[in-house]
Amino acid sequence: MTLAEKITKDMTDAMRARDEFRLGTLRMMKSAIKSKEIDKRAPLDDAETVAVLSTMIKQRKESVEQFTKGGRPELAGKESREIALIEGYMPQSASAEEIAATVKAAITEMQPPPTIKDMGTVMKAAMAKFAASGQRVDGKLVSETVKKELSAK
Repeated sequence: MTLAEKITKDMTDAMRARDEFRLGTLRMMKSAIKSKEIDKRAPLDDAETVAVLSTMIKQRKESVEQFTKGGRPELAGKESREIALIEGYMPQSASAEEIAATVKAAITEMQPPPTIKDMGTVMKAAMAKFAASGQRVDGKLVSETVKKELSAK
C-alpha cells in the first residue's frame, strides 16, 4: 500500500469515526498530493509524496511561529496538532548523531579537504547521502552541523 493509499484509507476511517479534525487534515494532505500529481501529470511515488508532506510540515512550523508571535495560541496549537498528524505518515527522521556522522563521512570523502567556502558542496553531498538512505532530515540542522564541522578544521 502506497502512502497516498494509506491516507485515503485513513480518511475513510476518520469519516466513519466522525473525527472532524483528523478528517480535515487528511483531506488537506490528499489535496496537496493530488495537486502535485496534476502538476506532474502522473501519480506520485512514496518519495515524492514524502516531499509534499515535508513541505506541508515546514509551512505549518512557520505558521506556528507567526501565530505565537501574533498572540494566537489557539491557532498555533491547531497547527501543532496538524504537524503531529502529518509526521505520523513520514519516515523516521535522522537523529543529531546520525546527521553529524553523515556530515563527517561526506567531508572525509571529499578531495581536497573542504574549507568553509565549500559549504554548499558538502551540504549537497550530505543531503544526497540522506536521500539515498531514505531518511528524513531537517536541512537547517544539516546546515548548522556542516558549518560547525568545517569551522572546526
